[in-house]
Amino acid sequence: MANAAPDRFQEQFDQIQDAMGDEIVLAAGFEGPERMFLYEKGYVLARADDADEVASVVRDAFVRDRGGDQADNVRVERDDSPGGVLRIRVGEPDRSERSSDRDVSDALRAVEGLERDNSRRMVSRNHIVSIAVNCCPGDEPVPVPRDRPPNPAVAEFSGRGEVPVSVLVVDTGLVENYRSHPWMHRVEGVGKEVELDKEGVLKQYVGHGTFIAGLVSAVAPGTDVTVHGTLVNAGAISEKVLGDKLLGGMLPQGRWPDIINLSAGTPSTCSETLLGLERFMDALMEHPETLLVAAAGNNGNDVRFWPAAYADRPGYAGAVVSVGALRKDGADRACFSNHGPWVTAYAPGERLVSAFTAVDSTPAVYDYQHSTFPHCRYGHQYDCTCQFPAHRGELSESTKASPAAAPERVVFDGLAEWSGTSFSTPLVVGMIADYMMRKGTGSREAARRLLDETPAGILQNVPTPALIPSTWKSASVRSVPATR
Repeated sequence: MANAAPDRFQEQFDQIQDAMGDEIVLAAGFEGPERMFLYEKGYVLARADDADEVASVVRDAFVRDRGGDQADNVRVERDDSPGGVLRIRVGEPDRSERSSDRDVSDALRAVEGLERDNSRRMVSRNHIVSIAVNCCPGDEPVPVPRDRPPNPAVAEFSGRGEVPVSVLVVDTGLVENYRSHPWMHRVEGVGKEVELDKEGVLKQYVGHGTFIAGLVSAVAPGTDVTVHGTLVNAGAISEKVLGDKLLGGMLPQGRWPDIINLSAGTPSTCSETLLGLERFMDALMEHPETLLVAAAGNNGNDVRFWPAAYADRPGYAGAVVSVGALRKDGADRACFSNHGPWVTAYAPGERLVSAFTAVDSTPAVYDYQHSTFPHCRYGHQYDCTCQFPAHRGELSESTKASPAAAPERVVFDGLAEWSGTSFSTPLVVGMIADYMMRKGTGSREAARRLLDETPAGILQNVPTPALIPSTWKSASVRSVPATR
């Protein structure tokens, strides 16, 4: 293994850009000195009612500051947006430059006076929402023998509850023949994944939605799980498109589910809420039968990760539960887990085992994309997923620089071991669903009571509820000296 730490953010930036092709050109956004989020280059978002006024102000500022030829670049891209926001083109997206986008920055600055006059935010970047192992140091899946049980193990179902609890998983799609895992017989899918690339190798993040559905089904058998294959571009989607999809037909016959599992999100400009999800969040408050459970993210910091960070926003109390990850022994927070007062609870999130590929087909090969780190990125002193199991990835510079340094290949035969707040989240979803069936309560009431009944553990010296499924099996941690 090379001693240099890989640039995981840049590797995943390139991967998501390749998956999106020419659909969206990406730029990197900063929160403080670090690159923290992705957004669409050359475009900003505004509410449909504000778009023309915003575009006019930006156009005037560009003409004044840059010259008349800039006026033609500013125009509203009109569509019938269920999410209530429109894209405004403010520049020529160029893939050759990967730094932050001057056109977008200048457009945001141009509207500051208008926003002050109206006492509200009127424009934002079009952030890229991605599954919570993207653009942060979550690990890649590890093969597990077919005869090893899931972890958490499949709980017993007593048949309680006259009406099944409904869970909508917004994620990547399901793999073919996912029901070859017998405990997933109540899982349905909208949109199957294209699992293999042109060389017959598993694509990265294939199986993410399947893994999550398997975890919900293991913790709460009898739950009706629907997986909506929405995050199709390496697990990523723009906030505008996600907002449109959430309100534009994703909910069958307009029926809202009991629980929505969203193991995806993003930091944002100045930690602001996501304008593209504003109308969806308002609609969520109009549907008290539905609870949003969202991953807190894997950046290992306390920067707000949306939409999970709505959990402590005034007006959204009880409607959103945000979930961080515990390490494999359950005794403390996993090194990669985001944290802060906006994180509602923590659940096991290291080395969970669930469904990944089908078990009744030819085993699938997978090439690791990212090399592991020579040490924990955050100075933790245990055998965390930053370092173990060690492997060399295809996208890492050390691999690309040496023709002899081939990426490591593994074979999957049904199950995988995987880590991240992406997977802590469905454990909490399953525990809430199980509580609903046992107590006959709605989802928000079940979440409130479950959290109230759970003793707070001390995580990084902060009392925080730790939700542990009864069938989860912990593992011991090994001390590893910090080498930062």
